[in-house]
Amino acid sequence: MAGDQGVQHSLEKAWPADLPAGDERDLLTAGRALLRADATGIGRAQWPGLFPDGGEAVAPAFSTTRFRVQAAIARRDGSPDKAVVHLVWAGIDRGGTFTDLRVTDWHFTRSISKKGASAWTPQPPT
Repeated sequence: MAGDQGVQHSLEKAWPADLPAGDERDLLTAGRALLRADATGIGRAQWPGLFPDGGEAVAPAFSTTRFRVQAAIARRDGSPDKAVVHLVWAGIDRGGTFTDLRVTDWHFTRSISKKGASAWTPQPPT
């Protein structure tokens, strides 16, 4: 795990924080959950617009017990109402091959309700 701390430090040094701490926390939580859903199949029903399988059981591409996020940051993506969560992760695929330092980005847009509440919405991969 010491290597994970090094990866995290490198990300933070290369891409300085530019979001309020609360937004960054919310985005990191969502980004990690999205990555887990994408890689392992667990939790896809939470985002039916992103995972067209309708939340049905999906053969996971990666083992749920052999998957981890090594580092993650959330940063603005061109405007205050757009953000990207940059995740570096490791996992063992169905074939038993371990790979680390995989990179996945999830993009989000912010919406403001009529009452002034802010919410970050993940965007489909392009």
